[in-house]
Amino acid sequence: MTNQTVLEVPRQLRSDRGLPVVGRFFDYTRDPLGFFRHQWETYGPVSPFASPLDKAVVLLGPDACEQALRNKDKAFVNEPAWGRIVGPFFHRGLMLLDLDEHHAHRRIMQEAFTRDRLTAYAARMHPAIAAGTADWDTDPRFRSYPALKQLTLDIAADIFMGGAADTSRAEMDRVNRAFITCVQAAAGIVRADVPFTRWGRAFRARRVLEEFLRHYLPAKRATRTDDIFSVLCHIETEDGARFSDDDVVNHMIFLMMAAHDTSTITTSTILQLLGQHPQWQERCRAEALALGPEPTLAELEGLEALDWVMREALRLHAPVPVLVRRTVKDTVVEGYRIPAGTDVVVGVQFSHVMEDYWTDPLTFDPERFSPARREDRSHRYAWEPFGGGVHKCIGLYFAGMEVKAIVHRLLRHYRWSVDPAYVPPFDNHSLPFPKDGQPIDLVRTRK
Repeated sequence: MTNQTVLEVPRQLRSDRGLPVVGRFFDYTRDPLGFFRHQWETYGPVSPFASPLDKAVVLLGPDACEQALRNKDKAFVNEPAWGRIVGPFFHRGLMLLDLDEHHAHRRIMQEAFTRDRLTAYAARMHPAIAAGTADWDTDPRFRSYPALKQLTLDIAADIFMGGAADTSRAEMDRVNRAFITCVQAAAGIVRADVPFTRWGRAFRARRVLEEFLRHYLPAKRATRTDDIFSVLCHIETEDGARFSDDDVVNHMIFLMMAAHDTSTITTSTILQLLGQHPQWQERCRAEALALGPEPTLAELEGLEALDWVMREALRLHAPVPVLVRRTVKDTVVEGYRIPAGTDVVVGVQFSHVMEDYWTDPLTFDPERFSPARREDRSHRYAWEPFGGGVHKCIGLYFAGMEVKAIVHRLLRHYRWSVDPAYVPPFDNHSLPFPKDGQPIDLVRTRK
């Protein structure tokens, strides 16, 4: 008698058309977590999703997300997916490169984020933070999000560009608006350079960013300094691989966007949560006061309570709640066949609030990241705010350092409170941000 292996036939996805043209897009923007929960309860880990772009599938839960992010069979790629959303505005940024080309560019760029360079960036960061918060004063309705947005751009201008000393505040405001416009193009329905549309405005904003960076490019090529712009101009691998001028500009636009946009929402979320949980604010303040005004990278990493709070903020409000991919060949995820040419939405935020992996997941509880609990280890992809696999965020350690340095400064110089019942009214059309500016009751305690 012959033993036969019975192969499970992949299941076919059910259809879900949603509304004409827009599909289920507005279900997501209105309430992302509610949308994810509906998809999970209705379909499971792989669900249909009709959007303005095309029919797609949504992957939910750590197992399904892991298969797309680790991408063992190289079925998922980035550029065709992100390219349809923000491709013209972050053209050839690291996130929009794939396979061998992505590996080659990442290998060069990694030299800008070595331990020694991060240590130097930490030392440079504190004066920029002090200058950027110098005019913050007692204000019962202090709009933390736009203030932090400006601050993180100022930090990026200093660390990434060496200060851009000849650039006026008006010009930096123009650059900030250009970054915001490019990010918000993700929600565009008309995807062409048409006046008065999101994409039309973003095409013009991209030109602002290119002109801004190309103005400084010759000087950065001519002189070696320790800012990231200069580093990208000069670093090379052992076999002599270097970035072209276009490569440098493309990577700078993407890195500056990622560095100040995602750090802003994470920091403002921390301020909200610490304002609503004063016992944790005092615990983090005690740590901050135990250090000097300009802690080293190692000292920032040693802020244990603040680290747990930052991780919890990233869990509750991932700055990039979904990642997108496109299949280049047929593949199977959690028993479902996904055909080649399918847009895939990887719902990383939903993994962060699943009861199978987290205790009381909607509750603010930083100690879930303590050594005694480590709930994030319940699954390798239960906590994935920086993505995973070869496309895991290259600047994750820089981002953690920046967020901690900002909050460390604020804890030493301010106290703040937030109504415990306050829920930020997020705009979820692109990267989420609080439409009301996320107000806090800010009190300066020292100059």
